[in-house]
Amino acid sequence: HYLIMATKNGVIKRTELSEFTNLRKSGLIALVLREDDELIGVALTDGSYEVLLGTRDGMAIRFPETDMRPIGRAAMGVKSIELNPGDEVVDMCPVFPDMKVLSITENGYGKRSEVEDYRKTARGAKGVKTLAVTEKTGRLVDIKVVTDENDLMIINKSGVLIRLKVADVRVMGRATQGVRLINLTKKNDTIASVCKVM
Repeated sequence: HYLIMATKNGVIKRTELSEFTNLRKSGLIALVLREDDELIGVALTDGSYEVLLGTRDGMAIRFPETDMRPIGRAAMGVKSIELNPGDEVVDMCPVFPDMKVLSITENGYGKRSEVEDYRKTARGAKGVKTLAVTEKTGRLVDIKVVTDENDLMIINKSGVLIRLKVADVRVMGRATQGVRLINLTKKNDTIASVCKVM
């Protein structure tokens, strides 16, 4: 098994899980980060998965985890996606068969798309558009891989939380804006976080 770690600046790393067996009370270094970078996602895999990453400007990339050779705990990692200036990675998730990609924006818009809509590319490529980012939708907040059995919890910055069925979110093409999932009533309010639940 492996741990895959991704950062907001587009660095990704795959390390064998066995490297984390002898944990100390003070912890272990799992990833070396640059000063302006931060960890945004970790996933446990068995070595046969594909990985999907989404960026703030609505781009996404899908590639096999075997595109990354396993490296040690104290290493930095490799480039996952070519980012435009000002863009950053918002989430990373392993892709399973028969799942859909859920994209959610800061102004409460979202949609589901077929995984097959995201063509496989080599690691480090530009990726494809996962959502049409406009002034109305706002930038991408999160990207998840979901099934109809999942629920979605969405919380906005003013503290309002909603729960909805993933099956109620419309399946749409990759480069569309999506539909409104939550009404933001306060001025300058945006989506703070999204969580997938069973």
